[in-house]
Amino acid sequence: MEHGLASMTNSGIGSELMRPRAASPSEAIIDSQSVKSAAMVTEEVGYDAGKKIKGRKRFMTVDTLGLVLRVLVTSAKMPERAGAKQALKRVKDMGTKVSRLTTIWADGGFEGPSFMMWVMDICRWIVQVVLRPQQTKSFVVLKKRWVVERTFGWLMGCRRLVRDYELLPETSETFIYLAMIRIMIRRLA
Repeated sequence: MEHGLASMTNSGIGSELMRPRAASPSEAIIDSQSVKSAAMVTEEVGYDAGKKIKGRKRFMTVDTLGLVLRVLVTSAKMPERAGAKQALKRVKDMGTKVSRLTTIWADGGFEGPSFMMWVMDICRWIVQVVLRPQQTKSFVVLKKRWVVERTFGWLMGCRRLVRDYELLPETSETFIYLAMIRIMIRRLA
């Protein structure tokens, strides 16, 4: 199931950037980001108690280059694993574009035997959870996870994505794809 022209264009330009590599990624990274919503946004808005943010949550799956595979925008109250299931279903629906995919890297919010079993049973992928070492209290670059964080950073360079101004979550997803298309076109130029 495709999610519109922006999603298809994002996939097409992404495969152009990956030309020296295989067209299908073998690993992906998933993470979520809670963003505040504008005052006039009332549909699918919730409160993320962990991050103390009223707004929406973006679940993003990227390949190892940081290129977006699929995005899901939901209410901020959506639990990590429930949102990840929906996001990974969208990735699975990409078909041959992700035929080589075997490993999903994630943070501790996606940890849990029931979630890992669901991913193995439904998607046939392995979830690798990367945790920050217990003894560290400052910033540490974590294996593979930094890639999705860098993608979130790229998207924060787009003024319209710093806060969620869109009435519908689907519109927010489209703007994320458009921002990623802009970033990829600049790389190709």
